[in-house]
Amino acid sequence: MTQYFLTVPHDSATEPTMESMQEFDPAELAAVFAAVDEFNTALKDSGAFLFAGGLNPPSTAKTIDVSSGETRVLDEPFVEAESYVGGFWVIEATDEAAAVEWATRASHALQCRIEVRALQEEPDA
Repeated sequence: MTQYFLTVPHDSATEPTMESMQEFDPAELAAVFAAVDEFNTALKDSGAFLFAGGLNPPSTAKTIDVSSGETRVLDEPFVEAESYVGGFWVIEATDEAAAVEWATRASHALQCRIEVRALQEEPDA
């Protein structure tokens, strides 16, 4: 089976966090959390779930660069963009269609876009 990376985009201008989400309508936030919990449970029950996580915003990133021969630690993301990966799931699916179905369910739960990409596999020897 192939592993897939399902990503949740966030807006770089607002950099939403768990703390900032507390400003949302409590009933709407509870509904989203319940929908995501239901999605995660379905993933786990099916055996497709490998792991998931949320990421802190890019403003908290450090970029390490040794390409010049010296170690440089930069207090910045490696790239600036309009949106960034705010959270993710790594799942295992029989094919891309199955991964897209899981991403569709995640999109319904979060009410946002979800990107699906297969992880690269080692080439056959």
